[in-house]
Amino acid sequence: MIDRRTLMGSMAATALAGAMRPAGATPVQAGARGLRVAQASRWVAIGDSITDAGRAKPIGEGPGGLGTGYVQTMDALLQAWYPARRIRLFNVGTSGHTIRDLKARWQTDVVDLRPDWLSIMVGANDVWRQFDRVTQPERGVMPDEYERTYDELLTATAPSLTGGLVLITPFFLELRTNDPMRARMDEYGAIVKRLAVKHKATVVDSQAAFNVVLEDLPSAMINWDRVHLNHIGAAVLARAVLSAVGFEWA
Repeated sequence: MIDRRTLMGSMAATALAGAMRPAGATPVQAGARGLRVAQASRWVAIGDSITDAGRAKPIGEGPGGLGTGYVQTMDALLQAWYPARRIRLFNVGTSGHTIRDLKARWQTDVVDLRPDWLSIMVGANDVWRQFDRVTQPERGVMPDEYERTYDELLTATAPSLTGGLVLITPFFLELRTNDPMRARMDEYGAIVKRLAVKHKATVVDSQAAFNVVLEDLPSAMINWDRVHLNHIGAAVLARAVLSAVGFEWA
């Protein structure tokens, strides 16, 4: 039987092998093995509360500023494993935000920060509002608007990235695919995967990463609401993202 570590490693390798080469990658980045994030790269992580995780405002950066979620875990691993790279990570996740909200703050929170690398994780609230605000249908973001707005932002930004673009699918901590919210989240995850192909981005299938862990851990061990993450969930997501950009764990 394949153990969990082997399975997670295989899953990460598959995601990396299937990812398209980032737009603007230099010949060295494209041909080199290992971490694709170059020396002194600026990496902006934008999203909702899963990214936010209590980060500093207006811009989260540095010790104590990146929040307590997966972005902080990513930074810790990058600085510990690759200290000479001097990679600079910014957290501009904002709790409660949808793709509409990201569009409204895109100039200040993405463009003005001049990222080499950009990672985006959004969709949880776009879906969640369709379930917890059923009497306020305007609060949810339907799939067509989600895809159209997301595509507009990527079209405007992807060509300027000298490092790469990472799109992280939304997830729901539920193994039953016929659960209504899980099924809806999978629909939005499929949109993210389509956009990743279109814009030659690296895609991180967060649902697949959590499915492996949920085979052995109940979702309540990661968080009670099946969306937000504790330290276990942050580690799972950070591992998936870093593995997708060539992080070498050995």
